[in-house]
Amino acid sequence: MSESAPAAPIRLLLCDDHAVVRAGLRALLSSADGIEVVGEAGTGEEALAMAARLHPDVVLMDLQLGDGLDGVTATRRLTSLASRPSDALGTPTDPIAPAPHVLVLTMFDTDADISRAIEAGATGYLLKAERADELFAAIRNAASGRTALSAPVAERLLAQLRSPRPALSEREHEILGQLARGLGNREIARALFISEATVKTHLGRIYGKLGVETRSGAVAVAKERRLLS
Repeated sequence: MSESAPAAPIRLLLCDDHAVVRAGLRALLSSADGIEVVGEAGTGEEALAMAARLHPDVVLMDLQLGDGLDGVTATRRLTSLASRPSDALGTPTDPIAPAPHVLVLTMFDTDADISRAIEAGATGYLLKAERADELFAAIRNAASGRTALSAPVAERLLAQLRSPRPALSEREHEILGQLARGLGNREIARALFISEATVKTHLGRIYGKLGVETRSGAVAVAKERRLLS
């Protein structure tokens, strides 16, 4: 009786804007059985282009990527690549079938970051403080389509389910972030390329969802509930 062929290694693409972090991850993952790092990307745009070319099973994604696409936007585009006829720049490309699973690996564990990443299609969410064996297990789970969460992240998600946070839209999150920076309506409108009337409409919705009546109240509640990135 012939022996069955060994399983193909999990093809992994790293995406982190720090070269030292990528080098450390590559060295760490070289000791993991059944995981092969097929590429490294320093930006969200690079991750999209490399994923289209290399067809990874899993993309290990940081959230903060400097200029250009952030990790959440890159995650959303990566997980929808199977049905996209072009890349992030509009250039025709072969679709990825199936789309890669995205496993977030970050230092940030705010409710806003976690919710946005999961809503964007991330299969898992890990913190960079995890042990090596937990990272390896999470990559294997992600490659199989199973959810992989750091214990603190799982606890925060359970807390959200027990006491649901206001469901702010992505635009409302952006405006809330501008509020936290101390910008006025006109400055927010210019920063986001929308009208002041639109800013006022969104502010009214934000106040209603947070149960406040003032700008300072909205920022205070957002910080308390960790809704700010």
